Amino acid sequence: MTNSLIEAVRMRARALFAPARFSQFAGVGFVGATVDIVVLAALSSVTSLVWFVAKLISWELGITVIFVINERWTFASHGDGGTRAVSRRFLRSNVVRLGGLAVTLAVLRVLVERFDVWLVLANVIGIGVGFFVNYTCESLYTWKVHRE
Repeated sequence: MTNSLIEAVRMRARALFAPARFSQFAGVGFVGATVDIVVLAALSSVTSLVWFVAKLISWELGITVIFVINERWTFASHGDGGTRAVSRRFLRSNVVRLGGLAVTLAVLRVLVERFDVWLVLANVIGIGVGFFVNYTCESLYTWKVHRE
């Protein structure tokens, strides 16, 4: 590897391992996960929606809450202001979180359909696994923290 590639990897690693930002992201993720879990539990118990559709609805509500809090707190010093820049970050965040959703859905499917785990518990486990995908991609792609 060239020195510039090594330095680029180091910059990104330092940005990812910032303890304060990681803690904030985890706290915000907890709030968003709570929204996701409560909405999923409500939708699955009071509607006839299949779990997959209920999960998509709860997921979008949760990530919208997460984005708003991250935009104003966790990553407040990153990225340009203005409606257009924030809208672009929101779209990037949704795209990035599709990776986390894919991980969560894979975990959900395996746990619910193969091992008959309760949907809400399987969702919590899936969210935990998807968290690391989301943190890495949100930090480096959505808010580009390595460009400090």
